[in-house]
Amino acid sequence: MIRLVATDLDGTLLRSDGGLSPRTLRALRLAAEAGADVVLVTARPPRYVDALARRYGLTGTAVCSNGAQIYDMADGRVLSSSPLEVTAAREAAALLGRHVPGVGFAVETGLHVVFTPGFELRFSSDGGTAEFGVGGLEELWSAATPIVKLLAWSGTWTADAMLAAVAAATAAGSGSALQVTHSGGRGLLEISASEVSKGAVLAGLCQARGIDAADVLAFGDMPNDLGILGWAGSGWAMANAHPEVLAAVPRHTASNNEDGVAAVLERHFG
Repeated sequence: MIRLVATDLDGTLLRSDGGLSPRTLRALRLAAEAGADVVLVTARPPRYVDALARRYGLTGTAVCSNGAQIYDMADGRVLSSSPLEVTAAREAAALLGRHVPGVGFAVETGLHVVFTPGFELRFSSDGGTAEFGVGGLEELWSAATPIVKLLAWSGTWTADAMLAAVAAATAAGSGSALQVTHSGGRGLLEISASEVSKGAVLAGLCQARGIDAADVLAFGDMPNDLGILGWAGSGWAMANAHPEVLAAVPRHTASNNEDGVAAVLERHFG
C-alpha cells in the first residue's frame, strides 16, 4: 500500500517548460484521492514552490532547498528550517576556492539570493527571485542570513567535476562533513548542513507520520535525489535522469516530458 508519494520537481514532475501537464496533475489528484500524501521534494526554495502551488492548486507539504526547509503549501508558511552555520560555510568556500579555481559564491536565505561578483548565474525563473549583489565573501557572510544553502558556481567547470574535486579533497582529510550535491544546474553545486539532505528529511517526515519506507513511492532525476530514491520502498528514476541516477536506481520510467511520474501513479492508483 502506497501511503506517500515523494517527487522532485525540475526534470521529474515538471516538463522542460516548467509546467505541470494536465495528465500529471490528474495523476497527483488520483493519488491524493486514494489517501496518499503527496510531498514535493526539491532543491527549489519555498517562494518557487508557493508560486507553483498557487498556479496549480497544490496543497500539502514540500521539502524545499534540498531539505533545509519544510513548507506548508496550504498555509504558505515555513514549518521548519535547518540553516548552515557561517563557520561551516566559510570552510566550504575556502575548500572550493582551493580546488575549483575561479569559483563564485552565493547564499540562498529562503527569501532571496545574495551573490558575490564571481557568481554570474541568475535565477530569473525562480518564482520572481530577489537577487542582491555584494562586494565579496566577507560581506556575503554578514549580509546573507540565514544561510539556507551555500551555492558555488563555475563558468568553466561542470557540476560533476566540481563535485568530484570536493569528494577527493574531503577523502584526503580536507574540509568538514557537509552535504554537497547538485540538481542539474550548469556548473552549480549546492551545499547544506551535514544533517540536511532530501533523503534524511523525507525519512524524518515519514517517521513523524508513522509511514514506513516500504509504503513510499519516490521519483527523481539528479544526484541530489539519490537519497529519497534509495530510501523509499519504490524509487523511480526518470528516463532523462543523470547517468549516476540511472545506474543506481533499477526502476526507470518515461521522461519528465513524457509524463513518466503520471504513468507510474496511474498504475498504482488507477
